[in-house]
Amino acid sequence: MNALLPTTLVGSYPQPDWLIDRAGLAKSAPPRVRACELWRIAPEWLEQAQDDATILAIRAQERAGLDIVTDGEMRRESYSNRFATALDGVDIENPGQAPTRTPGRTQPVPRVVGPIRRRHPVEVRDVKFLRANTDRRIKMTVPGPFTMSQQCQDDHYRDEAALAMDYAAAVNEEIKDLFAAGADVVQIDEPYMQARPDKARRLAVKAINRALEGVTGATAVHMCFGYAVFVKQKPTGYSFLVELADAAVQQISIETAQPKLDCAVLAKIPGKMIMLGVIDLSDMTIETPEVVAARIRRALVHVPAERIIVAPDCGLKYLPHDVAFAKMRAMVEGADLARRALAA
Repeated sequence: MNALLPTTLVGSYPQPDWLIDRAGLAKSAPPRVRACELWRIAPEWLEQAQDDATILAIRAQERAGLDIVTDGEMRRESYSNRFATALDGVDIENPGQAPTRTPGRTQPVPRVVGPIRRRHPVEVRDVKFLRANTDRRIKMTVPGPFTMSQQCQDDHYRDEAALAMDYAAAVNEEIKDLFAAGADVVQIDEPYMQARPDKARRLAVKAINRALEGVTGATAVHMCFGYAVFVKQKPTGYSFLVELADAAVQQISIETAQPKLDCAVLAKIPGKMIMLGVIDLSDMTIETPEVVAARIRRALVHVPAERIIVAPDCGLKYLPHDVAFAKMRAMVEGADLARRALAA
């Protein structure tokens, strides 16, 4: 593994067309309840097919030269719904409604009808499978407690803080089990901190810190403006970012490529590793290594190289396979260019 400017994914990699209906997946916002109709494989063979797809995703990352690999989230319809719908206290047979990140729109979401509790480990088999199939460092992702508290209809707590903290307790149990199963890094996905910054200021850091209570492994939090396939125009700055200086997490994952982020803000979160998004997922043009290196250099003005991890802006889930692989390879080559420039 490269000690300087290591490379990784935010989490997801494109699922094969033979595994899931990718066109159907991209027709609407990422599902919050189960969307079993998207899978092309019969239920009795689905786990085996997902295993095969996971191996393909691992090998693609290894061939591209990534230092830290993920399982590509092959088993998930979305980044959050697999975990969120596996908890006690949720009625997934009778979903509720909640606003999406797009103003004026709602979508089906888990309906909270009792105390949120983790019934059993959700992703432990996933991380064990990943660990058994690569000798590189591995990362697993879980949805964050604040984001899950915004992606549900609360018919039980009537108290957003209490709801978020119980989600955090469930995430805490999961994270500890993921490290015990072999994860090197666990990433919490919290896109709704950016989408709902006022609520995030009241709740998010407390919930993240509860989710990380007693956790000793390397942890990350990912914030984004939404998948590029759904969000074409992105703001040039985060509405919630510097607040994470008080979070117990070691790494913060941000977008800089598509939004052309002013990287000066990174100087305001000292002490954190920055997972730097340098691949624009809204543009099917493959970045050159020189473009990637230039995007890394923009951040180096404000953050030392020792604190930067190189990544795409967000998950690669919705990209065509050939584009995803080529962008991933360009990212690795660009990081190598930046490393050589630093050494010189």
